[in-house]
Amino acid sequence: MKTITRSFSVLSIISSFVGNANSTHLINGRRMYLSYRKMSTKLKPKVFVTRRVPEDGINLLRQKCEVTQWDRDEAIPRHEILNGVKGVDGLFCLLTDKIDEEVLSTAGENLRVVGTMSVGYDHVDLSACRKRGIPVGYTPDVLTSATAELTMALLLTVSRRIQEGVTAVKDGSWGTWAPLWLCGQGLEGATVGVVGLGRIGFAVAQRLKPFGVSKILYTGQSEKASSAQLPAEYVTFDKLLNDSDFVIGCCALNSKTTGLFNADTFKKMKKNAIFINTSRGGLVNQDDLYTALKNGDILAAGLDVTSPEPLPTSHPLLTLENCVVLPHIGSATLKARNAMSELCARNIVAALYGEPIPCQVK
Repeated sequence: MKTITRSFSVLSIISSFVGNANSTHLINGRRMYLSYRKMSTKLKPKVFVTRRVPEDGINLLRQKCEVTQWDRDEAIPRHEILNGVKGVDGLFCLLTDKIDEEVLSTAGENLRVVGTMSVGYDHVDLSACRKRGIPVGYTPDVLTSATAELTMALLLTVSRRIQEGVTAVKDGSWGTWAPLWLCGQGLEGATVGVVGLGRIGFAVAQRLKPFGVSKILYTGQSEKASSAQLPAEYVTFDKLLNDSDFVIGCCALNSKTTGLFNADTFKKMKKNAIFINTSRGGLVNQDDLYTALKNGDILAAGLDVTSPEPLPTSHPLLTLENCVVLPHIGSATLKARNAMSELCARNIVAALYGEPIPCQVK
């Protein structure tokens, strides 16, 4: 009976102190240290994070999960992601990571959720995930304002020839004031076409209004009731190209929009039109864009996204004065990136603990 009582006493004490991370107790005259954290770590789901990301998301994950991470700023090599996903319950990835059949198979049967710290999710094989019953979380909304701000900054940089002006100051070519030197296109009285009036497209259109544009056109899969708030006119893609002084790509990348902006597209635009893309690089045939800019089919272009990324320094687009290329910094504000990291983590934790995923790809 003493043996049974002693065993029961130990189990009772352990049970009663679950949740107390640091507890010291006397058991059979001996002082014992119970660490709930050490005991419960094995019960926590495992999550692999493919990059160094803002700490808000990592801290949230560590409260509920056992976290391993590729803790570097550069993109994770393929062999490292294949090694890191083995046996994990959740995967925290970025748009630079190709999450395909091989990755999912290597992860194994434990994998229960994929979370991407991005709005786009074309880098994730959704069909393969659905086949396995693996939900995919993403991070819309939280980067809308940051991306819309960057879109406007890029549009103004290109239209007012700011990059050329900065170069002139640095290389000494800035001479006496001249009436026609570095004159660009203004937004006042202009017609602006937004291709894709989703969250970011709408936010960009809102930011255009104070600049005195005369008309905002948009096109997409369907007419948007929210366009009345701007107001903006729903038109065909061809009419938008024909009528717009500025054309802004804000649509998602899919089978229908891949290569949407090509030689035929640019020829339908005005000769003095400016093209801006802050969505995905795959929307644009970059060789066709180079030709259009070189031949004067359109006036200028600004890109925050390219294909591939980073764009090779030898790419011909980088030789043009009328093309500004940024290194995909649309969401690069501390507020936006922290919110993206946290939302991605919340999506993963929710899935692992059987709760509704805040933002799930349908």
